[in-house]
Amino acid sequence: MATTIPTESDLTGARAVDRALGLLSMVGRHAERGVALSVIVTESGLNKPTARRLLLALIRAGLVEQDEETRRYYLGEEAYVLGSLSSRRFGLLQMAQDSLTRISRRTEDSSFLSVRRDTFALCLYREEGTWPVRTHALQAGFEHPLGIGAGSLAMLAALPDAEVESVIAANGGLIAANYPGITLDGLRRDVELTRTNGYSLNPGLILSNSWGIGVAIRTPDGAVAGALSIAAVDSRMRPERQPELAALLREEVTRIETRIAEMMASRARTRGEGDAKRQTRRTSK
Repeated sequence: MATTIPTESDLTGARAVDRALGLLSMVGRHAERGVALSVIVTESGLNKPTARRLLLALIRAGLVEQDEETRRYYLGEEAYVLGSLSSRRFGLLQMAQDSLTRISRRTEDSSFLSVRRDTFALCLYREEGTWPVRTHALQAGFEHPLGIGAGSLAMLAALPDAEVESVIAANGGLIAANYPGITLDGLRRDVELTRTNGYSLNPGLILSNSWGIGVAIRTPDGAVAGALSIAAVDSRMRPERQPELAALLREEVTRIETRIAEMMASRARTRGEGDAKRQTRRTSK
């Protein structure tokens, strides 16, 4: 078979696609509040005309939209459609939905599902509690550096030591600039404490009266799949209640991890059956 060598135009086109997808991810990281063009230019390193041109292409595809009044960029309808379609295959939220409902029903506090996105943690879903006084520090679509917040810290602590250090190094400047109550050495201590306790605790480090507790979700091979967490005002996170909440989170995490293992085993069987059929067809020729 002849080998096709990419032309310069092919490579240029591929770079444009890479850049556009990078901007799409960036808009997604600011999904709830939107993002200004100036922020996109700063974070991406692209010049303003290039960033604008790529954003217009994403707008034409329906993946991004721009608010006419604020001029901020948001994920578009097509991004929602694609996300909904992919959730059928990568359905962590579907697996966790019942768990979140049970947690908030039993505790009366808000519960959350978060996932890792590179060196950040993204809140996928918030299940509202019924307690009259609730914290609103975390909403679906909000993103924080990995380690900032209860679910985020649980995921960071579940990573290998070398990866923890890599994440902290990558986020150091951002944390120093935006989270004055958190130091990098303090974050390292929180990682160790989370590993020792089996759950993470955010004692109002982001907002003084907003506390949280979290437990990481793992796949069968030990990789981090996400985290469940509970947030409440400080008066509802007294030391005597924390082990009770942690036990409830671990119970629901175990349920989710069992479902993940079953899903992965089912996919492996399906792939194995497909490979066997293809091998049979080849040998019968």
